[in-house]
Amino acid sequence: MSDLALFGGKKAKQKPFPVWPQYDDNERRALQEVLESRIWWRTPGTKTLEFERAFAEYHRARHGIAVTNGTAALEIAMAALGINHGDEVIVPNFTFIATASAVLFANALPVMIDVDPESYCLDPHLTEAAITPRTKAIIAVHMGGLPADLDRLQEIAQKHGIALIEDSSHAHGSEWRGKRIGTFGVGATFSFQASKLMTAGEGGIIITNDDHFERQARSVHDCGRMPGEWFYSHFIYGSNYRLSEWQGAVLTVQLGRLEEQTLHRHRQGRLLDKLFTEIPGITPQKCDPRCTRNGQYAYIFHVNAKEFAEISTETFIAALNAEGIPTQASYPPLHELDCFRNGEYRKCLAGAQATEKHAFLNQTFPHTQRAAWETVWIPQFALLGDEQDMNEISAAIKKIQRNAKELAAKSSQATAEKVVR
Repeated sequence: MSDLALFGGKKAKQKPFPVWPQYDDNERRALQEVLESRIWWRTPGTKTLEFERAFAEYHRARHGIAVTNGTAALEIAMAALGINHGDEVIVPNFTFIATASAVLFANALPVMIDVDPESYCLDPHLTEAAITPRTKAIIAVHMGGLPADLDRLQEIAQKHGIALIEDSSHAHGSEWRGKRIGTFGVGATFSFQASKLMTAGEGGIIITNDDHFERQARSVHDCGRMPGEWFYSHFIYGSNYRLSEWQGAVLTVQLGRLEEQTLHRHRQGRLLDKLFTEIPGITPQKCDPRCTRNGQYAYIFHVNAKEFAEISTETFIAALNAEGIPTQASYPPLHELDCFRNGEYRKCLAGAQATEKHAFLNQTFPHTQRAAWETVWIPQFALLGDEQDMNEISAAIKKIQRNAKELAAKSSQATAEKVVR
């Protein structure tokens, strides 16, 4: 029998990882309080307001605006900045579609930029080179929890008089030079979707130290109302992005765990960095020394197929999963998504921008391609495990490497049989 679990062998990982999401009687009590209060709506309630203030304070921000999800947070941020027809917003090509779709929602053009080959975050040099008179903002994504180069991006945004927004959906509690991310630009957005570092199933928040931006964003999220004005006064464009009291109550409890969990994930990530130096062909996402804490939404590493008998990333992942190690899907390059290839995105644009040529459709984006198709992501809940768990992740990869030739042969055989059929 093969040694590989994929072919009937014993799994390398027998001990289960911690479950996610995590909860206890504190969440139960919080939900019970909301239930019995009969105040389930955010407007007259206090739970979501308390959460906004606590989350903002944790990230050293003056303001927090809790919203329905992380995508909505980005859409509100674009509206609050006044992004509109004819404008451009620079985004990394390696990110979830919401980073770009929020720009399209504002009827502006997302200008896609290749990422740094080691961090997989926005490349500052390429970012500055892409700035035009139309550029109104940069959205920096903290990929996997690792902050983008906030020194350079902040400098570039200030030099050119454009806004910097931190897409922090992966980076709750991350730090850059000892300072929590989220206030290096005009504002930051976070997600509380089920897989994120703290969760209420869905939800999001915008944080900022900019009073004008906060006022605009708060109005946009609440039907165009302005704080302190009559309930049926609506001053600007807005919609209903309000978070419920249920989610506000749960997230307040989840926030109480974030500090300890973040420190634990960061330690385990650095342990994996050390363990993976022993495995030829495995290169972790580089943790910049200026990143003093990585929230570690995912542990991302590159697999050099030459050191694994030229097996595909998909085959490597299948073998790793069979050994009992969970993974989550990487993001495909934005410019390869159907909505961009078939031109549907142009329906959000107007004037010359709707018909002119867009360079990103024909660019190659070598570092994004490598990040998208040659990396493996271990989800954050696995990093809540102990040292034994980290050693077992390493052992599973070593086992795959030892048996890579068999894996390659059987993979080739399976492909040939499919062709014959």
